[in-house]
Amino acid sequence: MRKLKLQVQISIDGYVAGPNGEEDWVVRASDEKLWQLINELPDNSDTLLLGRKMAEAFIPHFEEFASDSTKITFAQKMVNIPKIIFSRTLDKPFGKNTSLAKGTLADEIAALKNQNGRDILVYGGAGFVSSLIAGGHIDEFFFFVNPVMINKGMRIFDLLDKRQKLSLISATPYECGVTVIHYKLNNVDQ
Repeated sequence: MRKLKLQVQISIDGYVAGPNGEEDWVVRASDEKLWQLINELPDNSDTLLLGRKMAEAFIPHFEEFASDSTKITFAQKMVNIPKIIFSRTLDKPFGKNTSLAKGTLADEIAALKNQNGRDILVYGGAGFVSSLIAGGHIDEFFFFVNPVMINKGMRIFDLLDKRQKLSLISATPYECGVTVIHYKLNNVDQ
């Protein structure tokens, strides 16, 4: 069965974005080892899941990337990976290599996990990720913990109605101050 893996930037105080979706607090990956991890994580996946709001910024950002950028290889990877946009409002997908999921979240995720292929990577946004976490759909978490407290903003754990136990796989600090904590979901029923 394919695993659903969440990669998310998060502040020390548990926010994934400012009140209006701001990400100006995120430490940019100037650390070469951290950048290497960011670049390698999608290599074990053949599908990327995005909520509609995240997709509206994410897809054009990478499709319009400057060809002379040092990160063009990563941008092309993001354009080329098949992306599924979860939306209740869109009638058709937009961007390259995209499709639309309009069924119930649980049914869509179950169908994706049961398909043949590599793992599935989730990038966001906050509302979409909150629903995935609350439903116990995320198998592995990569929390990019940024050394900042932003005090207000969007959170991804507020929809939980029961405990979810995690097991630590690794915790790696980087020179830029970000610590990547990798967990797997251990027990949804406790």
